[in-house]
Amino acid sequence: MTGVLLALNAGSSSLKFALYDASSLTPLCRGAAAALGAKGQAAHFSAQGSAAEPLAAGAALAPDIDHEGAARWLIERIGARLPELELAVVGHRVVHGGAEFSSPVRVTPEILARLEAYIPLAPGHQPHNLAPIHSLLASRPDLPQIACFDTAFHRTQPRVAQLFPLPRAFAERGVLRYGFHGLSYQFIAQELRRLLPERAQGRVIVAHLGHGASLCAMRGLESVATTMGFTALDGLMMGSRSGAIDPGLLLHLILQEGLSALAVHKLLYDESGLLGVSGISDDLRALEADGSPVAEEAMALFAYRAAREIGSLASALGGLDCLVFTAGIGENSPTMRARICGYLGYLGVALDDAANARGALSIGAGAAEVLVVATNEEAVIAEAARGLWREGAAGR
Repeated sequence: MTGVLLALNAGSSSLKFALYDASSLTPLCRGAAAALGAKGQAAHFSAQGSAAEPLAAGAALAPDIDHEGAARWLIERIGARLPELELAVVGHRVVHGGAEFSSPVRVTPEILARLEAYIPLAPGHQPHNLAPIHSLLASRPDLPQIACFDTAFHRTQPRVAQLFPLPRAFAERGVLRYGFHGLSYQFIAQELRRLLPERAQGRVIVAHLGHGASLCAMRGLESVATTMGFTALDGLMMGSRSGAIDPGLLLHLILQEGLSALAVHKLLYDESGLLGVSGISDDLRALEADGSPVAEEAMALFAYRAAREIGSLASALGGLDCLVFTAGIGENSPTMRARICGYLGYLGVALDDAANARGALSIGAGAAEVLVVATNEEAVIAEAARGLWREGAAGR
């Protein structure tokens, strides 16, 4: 039997996974269960890698399956289709760890209860992150489960970058700018250490642009500022999330427009962003293919908001040495990269159009480096989970 490590990365409508040899972290396969809970769309499963064929062959997910069910289905399928593998440890992405969790932790029922308190701060993700943990704690309580936090990478930020201009009592109760996408930023920092060992120690901005989107300013490959704040709603315009918005507008929606708090919640999380402005789709690929004036306006606003926030983070850094694009849009849309970089000439950003079009690693032609680097959150989860699993084994 080969001991294996399973990394689970639950998003708002998907469950990405990666399977590794637990001792060597040799990748065995990776994939996803997608369109979970999507109305009118059947969930589907895909896998790639040396151990993928037995998992993917004839795979069929129930049309109404949720994240917990998909995780249970996947673990049962690994056991049935890959009997030579023994599940030794499971690592999970958990979006919100608050101020108390600044590093990965083995999950116990007590830890899980504390993580549930953060559900209101990340309602589109935290319940999905915790659902598989609940299921496994009930069915396999002795199986080590490691929680890895998207907020942890940003705990290096100076206090002034974490504070809101509110009465001090709120900060003392944990109302702070936490930041998210930390597992992605941690992976990019590791890659930059390898790719640009000297320059990456300088002033770096990473643009994690996907359905959820944020920016992170790094110095010495540590987070010093980021666009998301107390929740994953802040900052950039996203697929269906509004990003930063005038708080007075929220009061107007409630007091003058008569929207309930729940209606405003749904509006800002599910009906805004690319979807709301275009009225067509939350998927940039669909908007690029559509080409209508409203699609164009949505894409123009997305680029403008991203470029404006890059300028803000450059101010926090005192300039810019390297800009990195990552995640679904950042890695795969040359057009959006060009739109954003078109605003940034004053920061030394210029594009090599041919390199950008083919998605090369280095696409810059100016004083600032511009890179396209594929992120891998599951690799960060796997490394952390193996470390704590080994510590636990050594302590027995």
